[in-house]
Amino acid sequence: MRNLPISNKLFTENRQHFTQLMADNSMAIFTTAEKMPRNGDQFFPFRQQSDFFYLTGIQEEKARLILFPSCPNPAFREVLFIEPFDEQKAIWEGQQLDNNEAGKLSGIKQIMPASQFETVLQETMNYTSGVYLNNNEYIKYFSDISDNQLQLIYSLKQKYPLNTFHRAAPLLEQLRTIKSNQEIELIQTACNITGKAFERLLRFPLTGKYEFEIQAEIEHEFTLNRASGHGYYPIIAGGKNACILHYSANDQQIQDGDLLLLDFGAEYANYSADLSRTIPANGKFTARQKQCYNAVLRVFKKAKQLYKPGITIDQINKEVWKFMELEMIDLGLFTTEDVANQSPDKPLYRQFLMHGIAHHIGLDVHDVGSKFEPIKAGMILTCEPGIYIRNEKIGIRIENDILITEGEPIDLMAHIPIEVDDIERFMELSEVLR
Repeated sequence: MRNLPISNKLFTENRQHFTQLMADNSMAIFTTAEKMPRNGDQFFPFRQQSDFFYLTGIQEEKARLILFPSCPNPAFREVLFIEPFDEQKAIWEGQQLDNNEAGKLSGIKQIMPASQFETVLQETMNYTSGVYLNNNEYIKYFSDISDNQLQLIYSLKQKYPLNTFHRAAPLLEQLRTIKSNQEIELIQTACNITGKAFERLLRFPLTGKYEFEIQAEIEHEFTLNRASGHGYYPIIAGGKNACILHYSANDQQIQDGDLLLLDFGAEYANYSADLSRTIPANGKFTARQKQCYNAVLRVFKKAKQLYKPGITIDQINKEVWKFMELEMIDLGLFTTEDVANQSPDKPLYRQFLMHGIAHHIGLDVHDVGSKFEPIKAGMILTCEPGIYIRNEKIGIRIENDILITEGEPIDLMAHIPIEVDDIERFMELSEVLR
């Protein structure tokens, strides 16, 4: 991660933009994620809390950040606290971040040992009238807020009850939804790596393989291209498993004639891609599979044209559901008369398409952002219509990541095979080359 080409200008500008949104004479405090125990003395790989990374670029645990642009003491207007060098930890775990490296990564000049946090906090709290904390119940529910952060929040409210406390999340949401040019480049790189992994699969024999073998091929390509791993746990779903929306077992054998639904995305420099494709295990779609695939593809192409400033995700969902309803009628899943007589609370299309079409993407695969606020240039959203016909073992989803501009939307995954003929030709050529 330290060697990835990310300029600290990104994090410096992010902090500047955040402090410009803060109320007068206020400060903000952020803490890192914590290591998550796996079992015994093992931990899951550390992944930084997204807001902290957005503001600092720091991947270390047990760090804290104070932002107080109007602090009377200039030394405490922007302070990053990190753990001091620990010889024993270095022996067991390797390189540790020192002050010089932390400054280069973050662009922060004032780096102090974590042990000095309480001292600095006590002084700065004397000057501020309000404190921003990155806490809300939604985040807490999904464990994105650490125990250390909760302890800090409770401690601050007990020690300084007369101060006003604000949620930092709304300000960060406002900033994080609009991607800078450098962020767009990083997400494009994640998309490119994801595309390479998909094309690798088209060269890989599928029938008779297990879903986890497909996952291994994806991870091989991710590693070769310096991705840090998956942006989310991948869905590798053959046959009937493709109709399970969040399938994650990835342990079944792929049969001849199955469709294989793939939903995965590389994470590069903490930014995630999100791709879905559906391919025939034996290299050829059946007539019915092709009919259903092309129905979803037509909707995907129409849906992309909706991705312009001013529309909301909620409106995109409703429009695309209407598109899919018409395609489902043509596929014989129900009739126009059935639609006229359906219960408004239980529309028939919901039997075959149960999810939304778009979500924000960035540092998190389901990034911050409201589905009810108008989208703006600089946002990146997924476009992912699908159809799931359980009694036919047909599950199809097509998904690309779309950059919103003032003009036409830009498909960051337009280079990745998506047409039936391209997929079949690619797989046929790969079969010859094997």
